[in-house]
Amino acid sequence: MSTETLLYLAPEIWLVFLATACYLGGTWIKARDMWGLVAAGGLACAGALLLGTRGEASPELLGPVNTDALAWFGRLFAILVGFLLALTMSRTSSGPLAPELFGSLLLLVVGMMLTATGSDLVLLFLGVELITIPTYVLLYCARRNTSSNSGGQEAAIKYFYLSVLATAIMLYGFSFLYGAAGSTDLNVIRAKLEVTGVNGFTQAALVLILAGLGFKLAAVPFHFYAPDVYQGTSNPATALLAVAPKFAAVVLLVRILILSMPGQETAAWWLAFTLAVVTMTWGNLVALWQQDLRRLLAYSSIAHGGYMLVGVTMSFVPGVEQTGFDPLAATLFYLTLYALATVGIFAAVTYLGRADGQINHVDELAGLGQTHPTAALAMAVCLFSLAGIPPLAGFWGKFMLFGPPLTSYWSGSTGTETVLGPSSSWALALAIVGVLNAAVAAAYYLRIIGIIYFRPAIGRPAAEGGLGAAAATLLCAVLTVAIGTFPRPMLDAAYLASSTARQSAKQPIAPSQTAKVVEASR
Repeated sequence: MSTETLLYLAPEIWLVFLATACYLGGTWIKARDMWGLVAAGGLACAGALLLGTRGEASPELLGPVNTDALAWFGRLFAILVGFLLALTMSRTSSGPLAPELFGSLLLLVVGMMLTATGSDLVLLFLGVELITIPTYVLLYCARRNTSSNSGGQEAAIKYFYLSVLATAIMLYGFSFLYGAAGSTDLNVIRAKLEVTGVNGFTQAALVLILAGLGFKLAAVPFHFYAPDVYQGTSNPATALLAVAPKFAAVVLLVRILILSMPGQETAAWWLAFTLAVVTMTWGNLVALWQQDLRRLLAYSSIAHGGYMLVGVTMSFVPGVEQTGFDPLAATLFYLTLYALATVGIFAAVTYLGRADGQINHVDELAGLGQTHPTAALAMAVCLFSLAGIPPLAGFWGKFMLFGPPLTSYWSGSTGTETVLGPSSSWALALAIVGVLNAAVAAAYYLRIIGIIYFRPAIGRPAAEGGLGAAAATLLCAVLTVAIGTFPRPMLDAAYLASSTARQSAKQPIAPSQTAKVVEASR
């Protein structure tokens, strides 16, 4: 690895160093309240390091590392989410396992950053595992510090076994892709598949990788773990589960399936279309009758995974970005808005909880508008955003997601070659199903808001979650309003990430690899 690559990865190296310091420092430093601030401060420093290299983003490669705007976008997203989670956990996770918990959080952020930058299957797999393995620790430690029951242990065990299975399926798909291309480099894989075309190996790789990533995205039928695991762990850990695996799934879908496996667009379109429709419909319908707050938000998270799959589906349509809507950019934009609103909600309920317990039931939020008006307003903003109510950020997210299906139908009906054969009518159906699901979702989000403002209080929440959780709540709400009011900067960043990712996927391969690709064409 070159010196230039090491300098580029300076934020990741710094976070690994800090995580190691947390693990080792916890063995002799008795204070436990400090580790949340250490993690938050370290993440802020990593963000400063990353912003210092912003002008150098380009669709080039540094060995197995991408330096495009998608890598920068994903790394900044990871640091922001990690910072918000560190603030949220700073008070409720100050028990004896605090150093291990915050060290694991820092490693998880590093995994997200490596996933965003990877241009090699090995590095991408390393990034996914750096997200997955610390999650096991976080699920166990976070619940242990806030409750005396064994729910956290059960949630961690369930997630562990099912995640191992999903990882094995995804890795098996990677092996088929390697068998088809003879390389783990994504650029070489793309170049070779453009020559050799579709075969049994690539078809098996498509199905297996999509299935493995479907678990990370909590897409139906790979979603069954989510409600039980969300319900069994703590509110901060649920926020992490709702965001980090989805981020990994979206980035890998973009890097591998959309940009590096040409020739399979039709099959991938239909697979993603089916997953999107079933996932968002099932998630929204089942969420309607949930009373446990985390279980309700688990099904909400499943539904939002379906919305993201709408963008993924339309990304398989060649030329759709020429219609004015870029589905890749829309997916990245929506992922960011979803993460802010979701973390904001869980930060709010963490702040409102007790030192020895937490808010579990929807009815426990009754009368919050009178007892804690600021927290109630922040929660309402995040819930309205998830529902897609204008002018909040979530409205623009759904508008950008459902735009590509509609424009593809319009282009197809006028004879423009931007769609896959007969799929323009199905694209219209996808948009209609998405809009109907957004209307269904609004019902249970508005039900929570109604409980907050129009139901008499059954007690005053203790609000012992700490100032960190309160700060995270307000920051998420403010960002949600700001992006909704001025969406252009975030949209420009998402469009830049999408365009440079497409450019980096088409970078010329190394001369040493050219002979292998030529040999494959014979």
